[in-house]
Amino acid sequence: MAVILVVDDEVGIRELLSEILSDEGYSVLLAENAGAARIAINNRPDLVLLDIWMPDNDGVSLLKEWSSTGKLTMPVIMMSGHATLDTAIEATKFGAVDFLEKPIALSRLISSVKAALEKNSVEPKIGTNRAPQPRQPLLPRPQPGYGTYQQPRPEPQPQPVQPRIIEHKHDSLTSMMAAINFNDPLREARDQFERIYFMNLLRKENNSMTKVASAAGLERTHLYRKLKQLGLDIGRAGRSKERNDEFSEG
Repeated sequence: MAVILVVDDEVGIRELLSEILSDEGYSVLLAENAGAARIAINNRPDLVLLDIWMPDNDGVSLLKEWSSTGKLTMPVIMMSGHATLDTAIEATKFGAVDFLEKPIALSRLISSVKAALEKNSVEPKIGTNRAPQPRQPLLPRPQPGYGTYQQPRPEPQPQPVQPRIIEHKHDSLTSMMAAINFNDPLREARDQFERIYFMNLLRKENNSMTKVASAAGLERTHLYRKLKQLGLDIGRAGRSKERNDEFSEG
C-alpha cells in the first residue's frame, strides 16, 4: 500500500484529499504546514502532494530544501490555486513531477497520483544503484568443418487450462431480488431494483465511491444523491459530500 503525504494549510482540503485517496486504497499522512512536513517526511512516503502557498514557508522553498539535503527520494506533486506558470516551471526544476491547479478535478488528481507512483516504482531512487546482474557463462562456439551438431531446444509444452468453476450462492442479495414485488407501481419496483443494484456494486468495489461511480456511469455527486435517496449507508464517503462539493467549486 503506497503512503501519500498531503501538505496543505487548509484543513478542509487536507481532509477531503485524505478521504478521496483513502477510498482509492492509499495510506495517507497529513501535515498542516512546512514544519509538520519536515517531520512527516522522515516516514519516507511514496508520494507528496505539496501546496505552494503556506503561512510559514512556501512549498517551492520546501522542495528546494529537500532537494539540497538529499531528502527528495519520492515524487512530489505541487498544488495551488494562485500560482503562475513561472512558479510551476520553477518547481519542476527542483524535482516536482506534476502541478495541480485548484480546484482540483477528481479524475485529474487520481490520474496524476497513479502516474507518479507508477513512474517512481520503475526508476531507482536518488542515491541508490541498480543491483548488478550476474553474467551468463559464455558457451564455446562450434568450429566450422568438424560436423558440430547442437541439440535443438525442446519447444515449451502448453499447460492445460483448468476450467473455472463459478459457484452461485444463495445470499441476501439473491433473496432481495426474489422479493421484488412486480405488482407494485413502476417507481417503487424500480427503487427496489436500484437499491439492490448499488448494494451489489458497493460490495463488489469494496465501498470505493470512485469505482462505483465509474461502474454505474455517474458523477460522484449524483452517486451520493442517489444512494441517499435509496436509503443506503454510504459511510465516510457520504459524510465528505459537502466538503467535496465545496472543494470542486473552488
